[in-house]
Amino acid sequence: MITILVDTNVLVYAHDSSERSKQRRAIDTLDRITAAANGALSAQVLSEFYNSATRKLSPPLTLEQAEAQIGYFVALWTVFDVTPRVVLEAVRGVRDHQFSFWNAQIWAVACLNHVPVVFSEDFNPGAVIEGVRFVNPFAEDFRPEAWGL
Repeated sequence: MITILVDTNVLVYAHDSSERSKQRRAIDTLDRITAAANGALSAQVLSEFYNSATRKLSPPLTLEQAEAQIGYFVALWTVFDVTPRVVLEAVRGVRDHQFSFWNAQIWAVACLNHVPVVFSEDFNPGAVIEGVRFVNPFAEDFRPEAWGL
């Protein structure tokens, strides 16, 4: 079974009624990952989700709804901490791979925890950087079955 690290945008789109197509895809993808029991997040992603879901969505989630959603993920998914080592690896990712710092932290969490796949629309789809493959679950050619979902 392949562990899949999910980026913030996938979580946010699951609650974004202004992007119906992406919302349906995000919900389906998250449901499949939960059923396969191979989902992972970082503490950074949970923090970014809370901020985006309660401040940037229209309508925003209530604080209680966002807290419940985070509690759901914490109970059912692996959550990786953002450690000093992750931050240092992210700095290297910015320097060596020209990632933005926040994307570099996502990559660093995956890299340091041997997670081979990141689902996100923020990276170059199909790119493999030091053993971490980036997959855009919103791409037209995305097939969940290819990832054991």
